[in-house]
Parts: sequence; structure tokens; C-alpha cells
Amino acid sequence: MDFLCNLLIILVIFSILFVCMVAPRMLNRADRTLFLGKHYAHRGLFDNNSDAPENSLAAFKKAVEAGYGIELDVQLSKDNKLVVFHDATLKRMCGVDGNVWDYTLEELKRFRLLHSKEQIPTFEEYLEVVKGKVPFILEYKLDRAQTHVCELANEVLKNYKGAYCIESFHPLALLWYRKNRPDVLRGQLCEEFYRNSAYKGKILYMILPFMPFNFLTRPDFIAYNHKHAHNISRRICKALGGLSVAYTIKSRKEYERAKDEFDLFIFDSCIL
Repeated sequence: MDFLCNLLIILVIFSILFVCMVAPRMLNRADRTLFLGKHYAHRGLFDNNSDAPENSLAAFKKAVEAGYGIELDVQLSKDNKLVVFHDATLKRMCGVDGNVWDYTLEELKRFRLLHSKEQIPTFEEYLEVVKGKVPFILEYKLDRAQTHVCELANEVLKNYKGAYCIESFHPLALLWYRKNRPDVLRGQLCEEFYRNSAYKGKILYMILPFMPFNFLTRPDFIAYNHKHAHNISRRICKALGGLSVAYTIKSRKEYERAKDEFDLFIFDSCIL
């Protein structure tokens, strides 16, 4: 009997500690009202077989015209310029070797996105298109695990009048915002990495899906792969008042399946 009581006490303590570890921001929350009631076009309202490929100014213009919010990716060029591009490597979208940070902005501007005439946009060019007309979710790519990109983008956004929030797979970006811009809504991107064969056997990627660094970053929202909606840490965050964002919805059927589990939706390959 004593053993069972002790075991129960241990389980209760562990459960409390786990909830405290993964909990979202509970106090002094950033304003989220401007982001509600919108669907977010993933990398713009794009079609990679058209003249408006992903993360292009043309795709962003289409999203604004349709009244959708936007999700986009920002990283740094070799000369520390903010560019809008998702992949680390340029191969898929531009057909050239090397990573984004291997090239200066001038060099990057020589490339074209897929079969279109579109160039890799700068973050400033993107903001000129949006001009506060729709809210956007800015994803920071921290492939090199440094937060300089956050500092530079924050400087650009100081005079921006529209609604925006930030997200990243890397907790360092959220930690930077917690320390330096607590007024900005921040989100932890995540998924069950261990389902991907590329990550199997890697301890870190077994742990990350449960968001163990939330106690340091205290995210306002969790953007989770909608296929893994059952994740316990995601559900705890939602239960404690954190926004729950689904990525990436690719059909009406997926939306119908996910709509009761999530608050906001990032989509492509369909119209919501």
C-alpha cells in the first residue's frame, strides 16, 4: 500500500513538473485579437507551376488581394541582408548549388524562383507589398543557431504599422523575443520529428516534439503539424490558453479533420 501511495505521489509530482515545463505564457500575454478569424497562406498564395511561386512577391500580392493572412520565412544572406526564402539550400527553388548564406544579396538577386521571372525578395520588399493590410506570421530560419536575424528583422519592424507575430522551430528565436520584445506574439513550431526516418535514433529529435524548452521561452502559441494533433504537450498548451496553430493544411478534408483541434490554420495547395 505504501509503495502504491509513494508511486502515486511521484506520478503527481512528475505530472505537475511536466505541465510547468511545457506551459505557454500565462501572464502578461501579448495581444492576439488581430490574428484571430484569419487563415494564413503558407509562403503566400502560391502555385509553384505558375508565375507566383512560393515566397515570391507575386504570391504575397495574391494573398493580400484575397484577404488572407500570410506565413513567410526569413533568413540572412552572406552579407547579412534579410531575404525571404524557406530552404537552406537553393537547389529546389533556384536550381543552383549552395546555401542562402553562401551568397550576397546581389548574387541572390541573379537567380529566379523555379520557372518564373520572380526573384528572391528582401524582407523590406515584402513589407512594401503587405503594408499592414493583412496580419502575417514571420518564421525565423535559424539553421546556424544564431539570433542576429531576429535583431535585424526587429530593427526593420520597429516602424511597421501592421500586425505580425513570430515563430520558429528553434527555441533561441523565441528566447530572444521573450527577453527583448515581450510585446510581440511568439510561437513554437514543432512536429513529431521521430516519425521522419531522417531523425530516427537521434535523442534530441525524440525529445523536441514534447517542447521541453517552453519553460525558457513561454510561447504564446504552438504551431504544430496538424497530422500530429494528439501530441500531449500541444494539448496541454491549448488547455492552458495558448493559441493552437495548424500547419500545413493542404485540402478541405484536412481542414475539416483539424478544425476542432486548432484555432488558426496555415494552408497551401487549396483555398480555405
